[in-house]
Amino acid sequence: MNQLRPEPPLLLAVAVQTFGDPARAGAATVDQLNRILDTAMDETDSARIVRMGTASIYPDRLSVLREPSWRVVHQGRDGGPVRRHLGGLMHLCLDSYHSGRWDETAQLADEGLQLCEESGYSFFAWYFLYNKAIVAASRGDTDTAQTLTDRMADWATPRGVRSALDYARHVQAVASISDGDFESAYRHASAVSPPGRLAPYTPHALWLIFDLVESAIRSNHRVEAVDHVRALREAHVEEFSPRLALLLGGCAALACEEDDVALRLFDKALSAPGVDRWPFDRARVQLARGERLRRARETMAARNSLVSALQVFEQLGARAWAQRATKELRAAGWNVPRSDDQQKQELTPQEREIAQLAASGLTNKQIAEQLFISHRTVGAHLYQVYPKLGISSRAALRDALTALEASGFDG
Repeated sequence: MNQLRPEPPLLLAVAVQTFGDPARAGAATVDQLNRILDTAMDETDSARIVRMGTASIYPDRLSVLREPSWRVVHQGRDGGPVRRHLGGLMHLCLDSYHSGRWDETAQLADEGLQLCEESGYSFFAWYFLYNKAIVAASRGDTDTAQTLTDRMADWATPRGVRSALDYARHVQAVASISDGDFESAYRHASAVSPPGRLAPYTPHALWLIFDLVESAIRSNHRVEAVDHVRALREAHVEEFSPRLALLLGGCAALACEEDDVALRLFDKALSAPGVDRWPFDRARVQLARGERLRRARETMAARNSLVSALQVFEQLGARAWAQRATKELRAAGWNVPRSDDQQKQELTPQEREIAQLAASGLTNKQIAEQLFISHRTVGAHLYQVYPKLGISSRAALRDALTALEASGFDG
């Protein structure tokens, strides 16, 4: 780049930084990229659109290029340049994964693999194997994820394609977390870039920050997690990408030992504008927040966070994470919410009265004496109340009734 005269084209200069070594690109480079992307909708050169996409991968700006990238893919399907067709597919795959369009990711990856085989561009097949594998790992299909990463590693290792190996390690880290094996996840994530350091010219290290910190915390490597958060802050990754800002906030909260400070960090990260654009990342941070609240015995707030995360996991088909959220809900004394919760929350006047008295601390016998009914009738009513409120214990009644009043259901 330094040898280009009089100077390198702006898009190339930006892409070298945002794709080659994004941890050191800086906010000024992102500003340059944003100005380039302002022209994306009017761009007609497919090569330039693909180069814009390459520059946009790690700053998480691919959503800006969805329509132009689709134009490139449609041109390819109509006989246009194969290399551009592949580039458009690559960038749509990544954007679809991060935006929660996982079925689309898998379908486009299949198209890419077939195109690689038919066209002779076999080098790029690992990229599409990665997209299929990361979806499988995120959905808890760890056997498929392992099979695909084995193919990536078998091809990349003898050729020295380090980037492909880093992508494979990303999948392996996510798959290990999906299996609850945090020690293995920590090992895979650390192999890309060690904790406490963002290795130069290792762009994919930015995509493993939450995997590394979460697995470190859960496998007795707290010091390393704290060191990694420090390195991320020193690199100002939150200025580089709003998605990374969300994940850094979650990492900082996970590594924080004080509950009140950690919860403030979680809340700040989750309340930032635009976090809904990355549903899986947001739900993972919400899950971590709910787990922290549950351990702090803030069961009402924990339920809200866990239910929000669970709903996203179920929509995405992220089974392992949905099971984890469900387990946390049950540990907090809540039943798993069902799609017909709104109907099930409606209590009869007598059920509500009994529930309120039970929540105040009265025993079944004391409630029976006050209402002039038998204690068995009280017990029978509470048996009906618990599933309607989505709880499994008497201790959760007060919070459940408070939530019911806040939701506007008054029986």
